Amino acid sequence: MDLTLSEEHQALKESAAAFVDKEVVPFAAEWDRAEQVDRAIVGKLGRAGLLGLGVPEELGGSGGDMFAYCLAIEELGRGDQAIRGIVSVSLGLVGKSIARFGTPEQQERWLPGICSGEMVGCFGLTEPGVGSDAGNLTTKAVRDGGDYLITGSKQFITNGNWADVALVMARTGGEGGRGVSAFLVPTDSAGFSTTKITDKLGLRGQDTAALHLDAVRVPASAMLGEEGRGFTVAMTALDRGRTSIAASAVGLSTACLDAALDYAASREQFGRTIAGHQLVQQLLVETQVERDAARLLVWRAADLCDRGQPFRAEASAAKYYAAESAVRAANRCLQVFGGYGFVEEYPLAKYLRDARVLTLYEGTTQVQTLLLGRALTGVSAF
Repeated sequence: MDLTLSEEHQALKESAAAFVDKEVVPFAAEWDRAEQVDRAIVGKLGRAGLLGLGVPEELGGSGGDMFAYCLAIEELGRGDQAIRGIVSVSLGLVGKSIARFGTPEQQERWLPGICSGEMVGCFGLTEPGVGSDAGNLTTKAVRDGGDYLITGSKQFITNGNWADVALVMARTGGEGGRGVSAFLVPTDSAGFSTTKITDKLGLRGQDTAALHLDAVRVPASAMLGEEGRGFTVAMTALDRGRTSIAASAVGLSTACLDAALDYAASREQFGRTIAGHQLVQQLLVETQVERDAARLLVWRAADLCDRGQPFRAEASAAKYYAAESAVRAANRCLQVFGGYGFVEEYPLAKYLRDARVLTLYEGTTQVQTLLLGRALTGVSAF
């Protein structure tokens, strides 16, 4: 694996960083306090090409590989996890699933709009009673002539209130993952409604919803992939999604470290800046080393993906380590700020709140441990 960025990758990283510094960083705290992101950011992300990364240009995307996508996601994660989530879900989980599994008609209908930011997608897997045990979801899709009627609820859905299309996993027959199919459900369908979820610990600016489907009628042509293969669609998306979450965690660790370095260089105690105190340096160095290690795990998973090699375990390892290290980074760097880190005037309180969810969604740390244990020993502990 070549650890040197190509000119193309370096240019993309710099372009994404410039976008984040101009369009995201100045507004992140305001969006967090208001519990609402300015929806105009979606169009800006589209025009910058950040909502089309990894989707071929002939399908409406901006091209690029998984490595490029992770570089951009890291920068978005540095700016604001709420904005990064828009891209990870609408593009990463929904758009790329359509590009991979969709029919030409499905691709033509949805991909240009998702990649331009004119449309938004959400990913309907988690349910009120089903989280980590995704193979036992209860939302049902019943065949009715040439259509399916979908009934059920989904919980904690990013972009749920904004979405134009929901990629919904529903049971079409049988038990476990093999009885699940995937459907592209227009959110303006009769019987489809949402409830906004507020008062979250972190990601307060991000749109989060519960989805309610009451006999929502969709044609059989709305099925994404083959019948009974929806769990495969979901897990394939999550392998890439976990790599994306890990990349965003690296970005958040960088934001924590940058803020702590700036503060340590200006704050004076005992006659000198605290950057000159050994224990403060320990907090900073531990954060940098863990951030760099997490980045290499992300790059390994992305490189394997781009070379067409299996990378499920590597994606889990990256997500496991990067998410937990982002929480440690926020804790350490808040400590550098002392009492000032505990107030919202400074960014570390938000960083800590946002970091915590990274260990939960797209597979908790415990689920990643079980996946890695199975890959290591050949024995499933599920």
